[in-house]
Amino acid sequence: MKYVIIIPDGAADHPLEELEGKTPFDAAHIPNMDKLAMIGKQGTVATTPEGFPCGSDVCSMSLLGYSPVKYHKGRAPLEAAALGIELDEADWVFRINFVTVVEGLMQDHSAGAISSKEGQQLLTDFVKLIDDPDIKVYPGVSYRNILVDQSNRLGSSALGSSDPGSGKGRDWSKLKTTPPHDIPGESKDKYRPTGPNAALLNDLIDKSEALFAGHEVNLTRRDLGEAPATHIWPWGQGQKPIVPTFESRFGLKGAMITAVDLLAGIASFIGWDRLDVPGQTSYHHDQDYAAAGERAIKAIDDYDVVCVHVEAPDEASHQADSQTKVAAIEAIDKHIVGPIHKVLEERNSEFGGYRILVLPDHYTSVATRKHDPTPPPFIMAGKHISNVVSKPFNEHNAQHADLHIKHGHELMEFFLHSGK
Repeated sequence: MKYVIIIPDGAADHPLEELEGKTPFDAAHIPNMDKLAMIGKQGTVATTPEGFPCGSDVCSMSLLGYSPVKYHKGRAPLEAAALGIELDEADWVFRINFVTVVEGLMQDHSAGAISSKEGQQLLTDFVKLIDDPDIKVYPGVSYRNILVDQSNRLGSSALGSSDPGSGKGRDWSKLKTTPPHDIPGESKDKYRPTGPNAALLNDLIDKSEALFAGHEVNLTRRDLGEAPATHIWPWGQGQKPIVPTFESRFGLKGAMITAVDLLAGIASFIGWDRLDVPGQTSYHHDQDYAAAGERAIKAIDDYDVVCVHVEAPDEASHQADSQTKVAAIEAIDKHIVGPIHKVLEERNSEFGGYRILVLPDHYTSVATRKHDPTPPPFIMAGKHISNVVSKPFNEHNAQHADLHIKHGHELMEFFLHSGK
């Protein structure tokens, strides 16, 4: 039996005035998702446990069958794994965004979707300002980067600790940071890192502001009418999690297709392979949706579970761009959901049956440009999955369906084993 999971990141939303009171799912032409809803089940799943922030790290871990309450130790270590960064269990890891701040307000969490090449140029010069040998910085994709504090390693210099060299370095457990995508239009200074050792991070933020103001990368971006990277922004801190593999828990071999280091990092921790797709990005305008769908179809022969994650709806939401969000959802339906389901149906007997699951990890509101912990909708179809009410797929119909998963990590068990 074969299983396919498709995650249109942040695609769930609330009714929007500019869409005549419809949600992007409802406004989009999605015949393939609607077909799955007609032959399978709709429902909702609470991917954000109480007390946790609503973000793709928590929500994706949850929907892939891992309780964040038990396994989540921070977002940044997951992304570090995707970059192949070797971590000690004592290390503290941070996500570092390039952001755009205008007149003290957080304008863009991605510095205008800055390119990886431009980001690396900025990071190379920024690293020269760090005089602490225990702080290591690594470039990621586009605006995303990683900072690792190794001061707790035995034998480290542990600068700033009370006992240098003992491995008792900086303790970040009580530090508070805020994701920049959670504060669009709000005061940067209001959400600076606070708590023990926060002064170090705030100093780095201030140093980046001074360096980036006249940097050649930003001068060029301004000349082109693009948003400059005005600051670095640290958040998402945590330590390396210890996670059992998916195969050891469910007996199935899995693979992940994604352009995002976070999802690739989760895949790495649960023992899934990451399948690269040339042309896959985080954005709609330069996304090769068909290539992602084609790669998933090829992978079905080699894996029991294939997961396709597409970031574009989430990025469109953070930019308050409802039209692009609708277009991204339609492209996912046309180039990924449709072709994959067609192959699963055609080769159903050969596979001994199939199941397909389509769901956003969380809501991302176009109106607020923020994530929203409302339980997102899902569609599930395939072997032994019966339909109760035949209605098109959207948030309203899912909310009024008969299946509501209160603990997000239990959805995977239901998807894999229900009705057998």
